[in-house]
Amino acid sequence: MASRLQVTDEQRRNLLADVTHELRTPLTVIQGNLEGMLDGVYAADEAHLKSLLEETQILSRLVDDLRTLALAESGALQLKKEPTDLVALIGETTAGFRAQADAAGVALGVEVMADALLLDLDPERMHEVLSNLIANALRYTPRGGIISVRLGRTHADGEQRTLVTIADSGPGITAEDLPHVFDRFYKARDSGGMGLGLSIAKHLTEAHGGTLDAESDPGQGTTMRITLPLEKGGLQ
Repeated sequence: MASRLQVTDEQRRNLLADVTHELRTPLTVIQGNLEGMLDGVYAADEAHLKSLLEETQILSRLVDDLRTLALAESGALQLKKEPTDLVALIGETTAGFRAQADAAGVALGVEVMADALLLDLDPERMHEVLSNLIANALRYTPRGGIISVRLGRTHADGEQRTLVTIADSGPGITAEDLPHVFDRFYKARDSGGMGLGLSIAKHLTEAHGGTLDAESDPGQGTTMRITLPLEKGGLQ
C-alpha cells in the first residue's frame, strides 16, 4: 500500500508539473501583450487583440482537454451512447479536415466497407477520437503525402470487431518514442501540440470497450488502429 501511495503521489506531482508547464506559455504571452498595451509599447489594434484571442483559445482547449482526460482516467467519464452510423461519422469528420489537407498538399482518402454501420457509441466523443487522430496525422504528413482512413473488420479475443485505421505517409515514429505516444504530455523532440490528443483518444476509445494502438517504423509512416465492439445486427 505504501508503494502504491508513493507511485500515486509521484504521478500527481508529475501531472501538476506538466499542467503548470503547458499553462505557462499562453499565460506569459497574454500577460506580456497586455502589459505592453498598458505601457503604450503595443497598440491595442486588431492584430494584437487577435493574438490575445488565439492564446485564450489555446487555454480554453487545454482546460477542456485536461477535464476530459481527468474524467477518463478516474473512470468518471459518462458516455452518451446512442445508435450511431460510424460510416457517416467517419465521413463527416474527414470532411471537416478536407480544406486543411488540401491547403497542406496532402491527399486525404476514405475507404469504408458498407453504406451504414450502426454501433452503440457516444458520437461526440468518437468524433473527438477521430479528429485527434486525423489532426495528428496531418501534423506530420509532408506536402505530397497521403492519409488514408479505412473502416473494416478484424478478429480479437475470438470475436469479430470493427476496425478503423488512420494511416499516414509521414516520417514515422522512432522505436524510442513509440511506446510513449499515448502518454499524456509526452512529446517527441520534433512534436507540436500539447501532448494530450493521443492520450485522450486512447482513453475515450477504451471507455467504449475498444482499443487504440499505434504501428510505425521510421521513414515508413504511422498507422493508428481503433477496434470497437461490433454489435450484433449492426451492419446494414
